[in-house]
Amino acid sequence: MNNIYYISQGNSPKEHLENIKNVVESGVKLIQLRMKNVAQKIFLETAVEAKKICDSNNAQLIINDNVEVAKTINSYGLHIGKEDMKPLDARAILSEETIIGGTANTLEDCRFLATQKVNYIGLGPFRFTNTKKKLSPILGLEGYQQIISQLRKEGIELPVYAIGGITMNDFQELYTTGVHGIAVSGILSNKPVKEIKELIAS
Repeated sequence: MNNIYYISQGNSPKEHLENIKNVVESGVKLIQLRMKNVAQKIFLETAVEAKKICDSNNAQLIINDNVEVAKTINSYGLHIGKEDMKPLDARAILSEETIIGGTANTLEDCRFLATQKVNYIGLGPFRFTNTKKKLSPILGLEGYQQIISQLRKEGIELPVYAIGGITMNDFQELYTTGVHGIAVSGILSNKPVKEIKELIAS
């Protein structure tokens, strides 16, 4: 199966958990719980349940932009946005084993994240997406090719996940750019297990 990284979506904690459950039961192994503008208590409660779902399906849970929740539930990882704390500061709080990923939009962002000792880079957006409020310049296939090829020239071998408005039809072409995996949200959300399985097998 392709290296799919699911970013959770939902209008309520219940919807986030339902979507995560369906996606992991379909065989996806890397999940990010991404909840914006919710109380810390609700985020933590949802994260505890999400981790149970992931653990029972041998999937790995990454928490978006909330180092306290990641530490409390001992999640597999933490993903940090560009406007948030520096990955090295998060590393000082979390265990050495915790995977830390960072968001990048440019070659300079990727270089910075490499100095911050992240474990992977989420690079995007590939195209326009409604998921993000403030969208950075769109990269397209050419953008990924240029950035990844330059990183490799500089000896930066970090896994890069493509993100942002990606459809299943983009997968094959995106993998030719050298990305390690593909992060998706909308295309796997609010769908039954059978449909998700068909999508990720195609």
